[in-house]
Amino acid sequence: MSKKSVVWTADALRKLRAITDYIAERNPPAARRLEEAFIQCAQRIRTQPLMYRQGRIAGTREAVVHPNYLMIYQIREHQIVIVSVVHARQQYP
Repeated sequence: MSKKSVVWTADALRKLRAITDYIAERNPPAARRLEEAFIQCAQRIRTQPLMYRQGRIAGTREAVVHPNYLMIYQIREHQIVIVSVVHARQQYP
């Protein structure tokens, strides 16, 4: 399987930034580690987009990036689209 490009929606980037900013106020190293975990997860799905579970919304998949955080994405013909980042306790969808 060929590598697909990864595209983050503006909403997903905004949510990730809000989460990491909140954590950074209390623990900057933890915020950097979490951000890096999201980046690494996005890179893994470039070559193995089906490795994570089907999402609760049709047409999506959910990657558990950290026990408290999910990355929601869609697989398209030539790209992976990161559509949202959510806290695991958040009511979703």
